[in-house]
Amino acid sequence: MTGDPWGRTLAKLPEIARGLLVGAVTTIQVTTGALAVAIVLGIVFAVLKTAPSRPLRALATAYVEVFRAVPVLTQLFVIYFGLAGIGIKLNPLPAAIVGFGINGGAYLTEVFRAGIEAIHQGQLEGAFSIGMTRPMAMWYIILPQAVRVVLPPIGNFAIGLLKDTSIASAVAAPELMFRARSLVEATFLSTQIYLMVALLYLAMSLPLSRAVRHLEAAMGRGHQA
Repeated sequence: MTGDPWGRTLAKLPEIARGLLVGAVTTIQVTTGALAVAIVLGIVFAVLKTAPSRPLRALATAYVEVFRAVPVLTQLFVIYFGLAGIGIKLNPLPAAIVGFGINGGAYLTEVFRAGIEAIHQGQLEGAFSIGMTRPMAMWYIILPQAVRVVLPPIGNFAIGLLKDTSIASAVAAPELMFRARSLVEATFLSTQIYLMVALLYLAMSLPLSRAVRHLEAAMGRGHQA
């Protein structure tokens, strides 16, 4: 290619910006969807992991060990390509959300487990003394307090998840990196486009980072009060 690459960048800026912004929106969709799935799975398996039943604890432990041991990219390939081989065909976006959600749930299981175990055992015993069942005590007393304790780690997990969603381009999910690669192939402006991608990730990550810091500060004040 000849000519001024930065001049060509300015000429193609509207097209590049539209493509990258669409990809950024998809990245946010994957992040929020996967985070929701991970939180639900994390709570469910954390409750199972702290249950009195040994088979339930074993089930939760197996889930955590398996999905933390297998790389998330491999899990995405199994969900997107492997399930298609047995007739279960998922579109790239749902496949990415499910893959990141299941993988993230394994990590958040340990986060929520730590939060549950941080609540004094006497509160659970007090719930039993007034006639509550274990599920009722977990839902109304233990989990609300545990969630408050683990909010900062969940915020840090969300930041990491936002950045990790770039892997979803491997299964053709049209997120930010997928759009960037397509634009690079069409324009050959790799340096300029990937610099814009870095700035977009920064623009999405910084507000999350600030929110997590404020949350941690608020939690610290709450513990001191």
